Amino acid sequence: MTARRWTLDDDRCFSPEPRVRDRARALYAEVRDLPLVCPHGHVAPALLADPDARFPNPADLLIKPDHYVFRMLYSQGVPMEALGVPTRDGTEVESDPRAIWRTFCAHFHLFRGTPTGLWLKAELIELFGVEEVPSEATADRIYDRIQERLDAPEFRPRALFERFGIETLATTDQAGDDLAPHAAMREAGLPVVPTFRPDGVLHLASEDWRAQLDALEARSDVQITGLDALFEALARRRATFRELGATATDHASLTPEIEPLPTHEAEALLQKALSGGAPTPEEDHRFHAHALLRMAEMAREDGMTMQIHVGSFRNHHRRIHRRFGLDKGADMPIAVDWTRGLRTLLNEHGHDPDFRLVLFTLDEATYARELAPLAGHYPALRLGAPWWFFDSVLGMDRYLDRVTETAGIYNLAGFNDDTRAFPSIPTRHDVWRRTACDWLARTIERGLIDAEDGPEMARWLAYDAAKAAYRV
Repeated sequence: MTARRWTLDDDRCFSPEPRVRDRARALYAEVRDLPLVCPHGHVAPALLADPDARFPNPADLLIKPDHYVFRMLYSQGVPMEALGVPTRDGTEVESDPRAIWRTFCAHFHLFRGTPTGLWLKAELIELFGVEEVPSEATADRIYDRIQERLDAPEFRPRALFERFGIETLATTDQAGDDLAPHAAMREAGLPVVPTFRPDGVLHLASEDWRAQLDALEARSDVQITGLDALFEALARRRATFRELGATATDHASLTPEIEPLPTHEAEALLQKALSGGAPTPEEDHRFHAHALLRMAEMAREDGMTMQIHVGSFRNHHRRIHRRFGLDKGADMPIAVDWTRGLRTLLNEHGHDPDFRLVLFTLDEATYARELAPLAGHYPALRLGAPWWFFDSVLGMDRYLDRVTETAGIYNLAGFNDDTRAFPSIPTRHDVWRRTACDWLARTIERGLIDAEDGPEMARWLAYDAAKAAYRV
């Protein structure tokens, strides 16, 4: 039996209604080839710092580092060990990349109808020239095809960076991380910048808090014996990040409840951690909430855009967390209260022209109820793109439907890919551009937007909004 030829639909993400589709096509033609602005993501800096770096094999590139991929297979009973996901204790997992790839291809049908399936299809066809649907029968041929491409000089990460048309790319870096790779990229003229993420030292209950604190001490040359020293060390590191081109910070919190503590209480919590005590989850949250206000003050002073990601219950599956560690596909959405939670921060800084705050949530119910009204009032506030589970065609549609009537499109921060999977970057941006153009086309056809304004709005959503929100 001959395998069916695999092709991409040129009109993917567009409405089947002819007038809307034609208008979406025209808008998309205006923005499809704009450079990519990637202001938030998780690509490893070392991948691009070394001009001779290369991707080793299809499994290491597309499966092992991508929780979008292995969480779906795990949900259908495929052990993560069979996909080569490393364990915390170093116990044995599948190490043969071809065997991992065969397991992936045998279960590729699980991605039908998902955004991951849409991204993977576009990557495999457009980037690697795959012409067959992945399956148990085609796995080896596809593996060989991709490996042949990865072995070619034009598929080294630096070469793909240029091919993708990336204008700027931000990584995410802990406060005590070694920024030598960024210094090397800056000297080479590569537009890759760090993003300052201090959560590792601001969450006192973090598993590796002591190690993160030690790294911060070493990089900042500050002995952290108390609260003032901690924030002095963080201020010094922010300055170093800025020197290397950073324009943003990133913070993750279970809820947006950000309130100050009396100085003596914050000091006592830090001293408890410094002395080896184990902060409770409540103490951890209270200290982090207090610290975020200090981070906002620093952002107002140095001009770095402050990002806050809220509403993810991390590491929900205890067994997976114990065996495989963080970020292994078991983070789940929870309901949050933005209006009450952010009142203190926004009353302090929300009107300040020197402050910029970008919000992301996993609680879709808050789009229209809270986030759009907040962004439609506070000048400092921008709404981040649909995040994580909602980084999808339908998720983007719902987002645009729910926020634009109240906040407009000019209070949106545009798109960011938020990915560890480097080859997926252009595909993710393409899905956003196609979906935004289709949404604009539908809105124009309903008479809610003037057709003449469509191209400018499409460009804003595809490109200009991210540059404005992140000041790049």
